Amino acid sequence: MEIDWEQLRTAAVEAMRNAYAPYSNFPVGVAGLVDDGRVIVGCNVENASYGVTLCAECGLVSSLHATGGGRLVAVSCVGGDGEPLMPCGRCRQLLYEHGGADCLVEAVPRPLRVSELLPFAFGPEDLVAAEASKEPKVPSRLLRWRGRGTVFVHPDLAAGQRVWTGYWDRSTGTDGKETGILEEAPTWGTSTTRLPGAGCAHPGSC
Repeated sequence: MEIDWEQLRTAAVEAMRNAYAPYSNFPVGVAGLVDDGRVIVGCNVENASYGVTLCAECGLVSSLHATGGGRLVAVSCVGGDGEPLMPCGRCRQLLYEHGGADCLVEAVPRPLRVSELLPFAFGPEDLVAAEASKEPKVPSRLLRWRGRGTVFVHPDLAAGQRVWTGYWDRSTGTDGKETGILEEAPTWGTSTTRLPGAGCAHPGSC
């Protein structure tokens, strides 16, 4: 997609003129090119409670989704003098989330990719990887008993391990009556290790 940086900068300057910055007197405007060709804008909006001030890029990504979504392809951010301005750290994270590593940001002497402004960025794929690492692998000998009882997984954070304990809520004595609850002895091991056998309430079956 062809990027008209002059058009983006002009749109960013117009947005900057609408900024609400009575405390810092540092107006900021930003314009972004979306992958469907539309141009969206945002400006900074300050607050007497300084911590809730919104950067121009916050307005940009809100506008992105309010007008149909999509992905940012290129962004021009300007200060009060109309010259290119680098996004702050939080805003680089916003641009990574909504434009990805290859989104271009106007800079001097050349546009820079977000991946250059925010190397090793944290993104959705990191959440997927983190969740996947939490998935416990139930020992096969316990899997055989699923449906006949419940397998509980207890985290042991101090040891960085998980303990597997199998419970069966019915057991049969010689008289054919229920005799209570059987509990398998705990088995310790890391979630990525094939756990060895342990004491079992069903000799010869585990």
